[in-house]
Amino acid sequence: MLRKLALPSGFALLLAGCQAPSAPPLQQIPPHNAPVAVCGSGEIMMQTTLWLTMTRADGAPVSASAWQQFEAQEVAPQFAGRYTLYQGMAQHETRQALVIVHPPDRASSERIDTLRVLYQRRFAQPDVMRVDTLVCGSLRASAQGQDSRA
Repeated sequence: MLRKLALPSGFALLLAGCQAPSAPPLQQIPPHNAPVAVCGSGEIMMQTTLWLTMTRADGAPVSASAWQQFEAQEVAPQFAGRYTLYQGMAQHETRQALVIVHPPDRASSERIDTLRVLYQRRFAQPDVMRVDTLVCGSLRASAQGQDSRA
């Protein structure tokens, strides 16, 4: 008797799960509820990654010399000593990940957005992805200019 009830009941539960309402769309976190980073050491910084496609919209590659010129003229003067480049591959294209560590302020964010627009215009890019993350950062200088690594 228990088996006769278990099978139809289980089937009914499965069907009921299929009719559950969908999740509400994601919304931005209001500023007063936004997470707050706490640093054990160092200070709160922003780490921004710009994903720069190294292929123009027409399929032509961005040359190494054109990229180096862009880096020297636009990136280095704005973010000297505060950025790192990584080369990578997406599905069918080469990319540069430009990682910038900066104060979490509007001025820095606007400089990065200006850099995005400059890259898009110079290299005919339809978009440049930006990812921002709060981080805790500190820079430890070595004693008397010597490397402090053991």
